[in-house]
Parts: sequence; C-alpha cells; structure tokens
Amino acid sequence: MKKILAVLLILVLGMTALLTGCSSGGGAEEELDPSVLRVGYIFPGSIIDGDVSQALYAGAVEAEAEMGGPVATLYVENVDVTNEEAVTEAAKSLIDQGCQVIAECAPGTSEPLEAMANSGEYDQIIFLDFGGSKANGTNLACWYGSMEQGRYMAGIAAASASKKGSIGYVAPEPSSEVVIGLDAFALGVQSVNPKAKIEVIYTGSSSPEAVKLGASKLIENGARVIACHSGSAAIEEAAAEAGNVYTIGAVYPVNNAGELYLTSPYWYAASYFVPTFQSIMKGEFTGDSYYGTVATGLIAIDETGPAISDDARAKILDTKNRMEADVFDIFSGKIEYADGELLCDEGQLLQGDDIQIINREIKGITVYTP
Repeated sequence: MKKILAVLLILVLGMTALLTGCSSGGGAEEELDPSVLRVGYIFPGSIIDGDVSQALYAGAVEAEAEMGGPVATLYVENVDVTNEEAVTEAAKSLIDQGCQVIAECAPGTSEPLEAMANSGEYDQIIFLDFGGSKANGTNLACWYGSMEQGRYMAGIAAASASKKGSIGYVAPEPSSEVVIGLDAFALGVQSVNPKAKIEVIYTGSSSPEAVKLGASKLIENGARVIACHSGSAAIEEAAAEAGNVYTIGAVYPVNNAGELYLTSPYWYAASYFVPTFQSIMKGEFTGDSYYGTVATGLIAIDETGPAISDDARAKILDTKNRMEADVFDIFSGKIEYADGELLCDEGQLLQGDDIQIINREIKGITVYTP
C-alpha cells in the first residue's frame, strides 16, 4: 500500500513541479510564502532511478502530502556527489531559490554540507545529511538506518524461491556498510536453508553497466536468484535476458520483473522527514544524529511476489513484527566468518556500534573471482 501511494504521489508532485517550476529545472519567479517550509533535496541520481534517489524522493513527496500544505519540495537530481564543488553548487542553487532546508541524499558525501553548516554563512539554513556522522547540535543533522534488517527479510524470500540454494549478490565494494547488509542477507537465507550458497561479486562501481555485467556473470555461474546492494533495474535487465531468474530489489520497491520479482527492502523516508520538518517549523529542531530501524518505520520490506511460499511469507511477516517490537536481533548466537574466525559466539549479541566491526563475509558466502 505504501508503494502504491508513493507512486501516485510522485506522479502528482512531478507534474506539479513541471507546471510551477518547483524542480531544479527552474521556471517562473514566484513570491515566497514565509509560512511554507521550502526543502531542497540533492539527489545523486534521477528521481525515477529505482534506487536511493527515487526512494528518498518518494519520502519527500509523502512527507509533503502528509503535512498537508506547509512544505514545498524542490530538488536537483543527477548531481555528481563525488565532486564536492558540484554538491556545494547544488546546495547554493536551492538556497537561492528560497530553501530553508537542504537535504543531501547520498551516503558518503558529508563534507560539503558540513563545511556550509559550520561556515557561519548559513546559520539560518538547516542541513540534513543522509548517511553522515557529524551532526553539530545546531543546524546540521545526520540520519541513516539499519538497512540490514530489510536485507535479512529479503534473504528469507531469496531462500524460499531458490530450490537449490544458488543465490547471487551484486555489490560495488566490500565496504563495512555493504558487507553488513550482505551478511544480514545471508543470515536471512540461512534461516530458511542453512546449506544455501550465496555468491557475491564486487563490481567496483554502482553504474548500471557494472551492476548488469556482475549480475550476468553470477547467472552464468548458476545463480537462480539475484539480489544487490544497489542497481535494482540493472539486475532485473540481466535476469530478463537470461530468463527464469528471480530478482530482489535493493532500496526501493520497483517491480519490472513481473512474477520473477520476489521483494525489496526500502527506505520509508517520510518517517524521518515528517517529524523533522515539524520540529523545524516549531522552532524545536536540534542538529542531532538519527538512526532509524524497522521499529521506527524508516526501514521497510515490500510485499512478496507469487514465487514466495506461504511459509516463507509468514516467516517474513513474523520477523517484521518482531523487529517492530524490538525483540529480534540479526547478529546473535554463533556466527563465523568465511575464514573460520568467530564473529559472534553462542549467547552473544551484536548491537549498535558492535555491528560496525563486521568487515568481511560470513560462512556460506563466497566471492566470485573471474
């Protein structure tokens, strides 16, 4: 239901942007209403990329609709977030259009926003840094979430659809964030089929071309289910060309694979945006760090496709309910890395910062080497 609402709202707001010039494309000059909070978003990709940009744009649209009027959404898309100058210029452009809030929507690109927030030139501007870690207690907040929870539930779906337990996973590089999500996915798979084999390929890039090529190699190597850290559309394209290969999305629930689509974890960003915007409008905003979960509503899982068994569907729902009640922990009990070193022991539980120590693949995962 959330997904249907998000798609409808995106279409409506997208048309509104085209008609009124609220997007980064510009348009007619407009007199600014001081009672309206103008929020400017910086997206690394297109707002219809089926990835993180679309996920967070959907949250922006839903937040504006839920608040019923006092929020206006502006954005710049396809910003090269590896270029600090490009991010800074995008932020300045949005501020010049009257934005009081700048929301940067790509993990790992915190420096430009931090510099602006702490410069003394933009003390009246609120900066929201997705994936950052350096809130300043005044006008810079950082926010992120436990996407590994969604990936664990997606692993349950993958195991249900893969009768032989041959599952592929495409990722850009073995960074901490990537490996935590991959290991959580594998633990979800193993909760259904302990003998399943997950093969990961590190492409070195999140480009659609690299993701598609990586997925194709895994399929050639026998994978019948393909999941990914990012690039849902690219793996669906590779799966469609191969035929009879199931797919799992990365961070936004777009189904271009019909009955071969299994599910997708995703960011439900409105759960962060709405209370944050409300606090700003009430003058109660504090530049704090926020880490969302399934329990807070930030992490969600899409409905499952027809290939998922009733038992697996029930297991996913039960897991989701337990996560919402904060009584389910992914990294607990005996877990070993692929090299045999102990990650977690019997009776042990990893939470919070302890999870960030995870730095490589657990047993059951092999790295594809061409």
